Amino acid sequence: MTDTPAITLGAVALDTDDPPRLAAFWAALTGGEIAGEVDGMLFVQGPPGGFSVLVRPRQGPAPEHPDQHLDLTVSWGARESEVARAVSLGAEHRWDVLDEVPWVRWTTLADPGGHLFCIAEHTPGD
Repeated sequence: MTDTPAITLGAVALDTDDPPRLAAFWAALTGGEIAGEVDGMLFVQGPPGGFSVLVRPRQGPAPEHPDQHLDLTVSWGARESEVARAVSLGAEHRWDVLDEVPWVRWTTLADPGGHLFCIAEHTPGD
């Protein structure tokens, strides 16, 4: 047993020029719901076991190269259908990485606000 506290992902904050559009995208993608709005910020409450998204109005120019992105995981064999669903909701397909390592395949996409995220499938047992 360790004294280190368990840390989980509660929410991700995203800045955008169109908060309603981005909040609707993330609610549909994650199975969450838009649960509140204050001063132009929209809160997408994630489903049980998932994560939430705080969508804020952008206050300055968008960064040319984002410092981070989300890696979302789906069960083995579900990546292609989930990528297609994300694209149907407004994501843009960027690239696939299918053979860099043997235990994971992923697709990188951009949400309607331009934020990169990946949908990955890990081999069973990983």
